Amino acid sequence: QVQLVESGGGLVQAGASLRLSCAASGRANKRKPMGWFRQAPGKEREFVAVFSWSGDRTYYADSVKGRFTISRDNAKDTIALQMNSLRPEDTAVYYCGVLGTSEYDNPRAYDHWGQGTQVTVSS
Repeated sequence: QVQLVESGGGLVQAGASLRLSCAASGRANKRKPMGWFRQAPGKEREFVAVFSWSGDRTYYADSVKGRFTISRDNAKDTIALQMNSLRPEDTAVYYCGVLGTSEYDNPRAYDHWGQGTQVTVSS
């Protein structure tokens, strides 16, 4: 049974940084990429960042390019999201997921999700 556990969220001021982590367990196919989405109150879950299936590329939402960096530790089957220059509009619950198809920016393409971690950025 696949389990994903996110951590690292919190309350910060605008301009600060946070680092989120996602630890996976029980994955039979560790080649499936993992990525990050977020969901603000009253809004749909939106794509943030993900690794490619080949593992040599990363993809980011335009809203976070240049500020967020996704990384991974294959040995531990974990990914992280370094978030710099945070803005109030980054406030959301952040989820990590396991990608099942090539549609990396579509939440329906993800097989498994963690429980999420809250990030709140005050102005």
